[in-house]
Amino acid sequence: MPKPPSSSGEQRPGGPSEGASEKLWGGRFSGATDPTVERFTASVHFDKALARYDLRLSTAHARMLRRQQLISPEDETSIVDGLAEIGQEIEAGTFPFDPALEDIHMNVEARLRERIGAVAGRLHTGRSRNDQVATDLLLFLREMSAAVERGIHELRGVLVERASEHIDTVLPGYTHLQRAQPVRLAHHWLAFVEMLGRDADRFRDQRDRIARSPLGSGALAGSTLGIDRDDTARALGFLGPSLNSMDAVASRDAALEFLASGAIAMVHLSRLAEELVLWSTAEFGFVELADAYSTGSSLMPQKKNPDVPELVRGKSGRVIGNLVALLTTLKGLPLTYNRDLQEDKEPVFDTAATLRDSLEVMAGAVATLHVHAARMAEAADDPLLLATDFAEVLVTEGVPFREAHEAVGKLVRHCVEKQVDLRTMTRTDLAAFHASFPADASELASLERALEQRSLVGGTARATVSEALEVARDDVGRSLAALDAEDSDAETRP
Repeated sequence: MPKPPSSSGEQRPGGPSEGASEKLWGGRFSGATDPTVERFTASVHFDKALARYDLRLSTAHARMLRRQQLISPEDETSIVDGLAEIGQEIEAGTFPFDPALEDIHMNVEARLRERIGAVAGRLHTGRSRNDQVATDLLLFLREMSAAVERGIHELRGVLVERASEHIDTVLPGYTHLQRAQPVRLAHHWLAFVEMLGRDADRFRDQRDRIARSPLGSGALAGSTLGIDRDDTARALGFLGPSLNSMDAVASRDAALEFLASGAIAMVHLSRLAEELVLWSTAEFGFVELADAYSTGSSLMPQKKNPDVPELVRGKSGRVIGNLVALLTTLKGLPLTYNRDLQEDKEPVFDTAATLRDSLEVMAGAVATLHVHAARMAEAADDPLLLATDFAEVLVTEGVPFREAHEAVGKLVRHCVEKQVDLRTMTRTDLAAFHASFPADASELASLERALEQRSLVGGTARATVSEALEVARDDVGRSLAALDAEDSDAETRP
């Protein structure tokens, strides 16, 4: 290993000198950057969200450089202590962010140079902003995917608890927004528990693929210096270093995957939000949002508006757009790094914040929702919701389903046109539509029978729904416990 350079503060070749550019890459340039270009290219106003990840990365990198004898122990101490002080400044809101320094990485390095002098220039040994920003982004995505997964399971937990309160609350299920068949409200809400469970799985799966550290890939081809990529990868919680330096700095697959999973999750939240909006109308009257999750009208005193679910529904469009934006940015880029990749962060940051907030407000809205069970029961009492059951009665009598379907369709038309309650039809009345009806309508089908006979896995019978509730409750509990264990491991990681 080469001997570490001296840590004294004397001027070194290539170090700062009077008249040198303030840019950390300025040695190649003799002229100043146009102010409009500085404004156009600056990203520190949004990528400062990566500050704590960048400080963590730089600390691990400095320690590795010392272990590899590329810097002295004294330099390591100065750099690590300086980074810690910068972290305190950022937390306190006193850090002097400078847009002229473009991004968070250059801001941190310039501030470090102000605090500890020329030795700060040793920190960038064996790395590039390309591998630095790629690693920072993966650290951010790993943490955000866990946070989103937790938020999803917390919402699932709320839905499970509300569903357990309403096993015996019955309402119409809908297709084409037309009343179709009766279901339990618990069964309906468990449908969203299933959807959101798949969303949580996607964020968990993604973390398995954020396993290799780009740090040490340099600009695109690695380094001639004897850095230890395994060392920094382990220190940052990765399984190991990336296996191809060009892929490592050019890939934004993890960001795309986060945005895709986020878009799917927001679509599911939007569908749940849409039902809360519909169900809270006077025309449905199934639910009422708590005052804490509603707003009023500046003109009409009587209004109670479902603004929270409406905003969740609206924000889903922006999250979908974030995915499309980054896909479009990446689709024509040659290897490896191009400045277009600066456009990867704002969509990711926006999606992460939108998901976090949407999950939180939807959990609160559902937890505090008032269910008008009597209004749901009234809507579910529509006898025509039992039409399929009548067709299946004929099937049990040996009638082909298509023949049974046609016969019951004619029976329904008769009841609608004559304003007859299907349940009042006698066996003789039914025989006019098909001779195979075995009894009076009141014996053949009822709301309770319609629910309880659907006892197949995934059905809406009481026992089936109760079992599904317990499975979902256990799954939410295990998932949250696993996330707690991950957090504990992260806290103890050196």
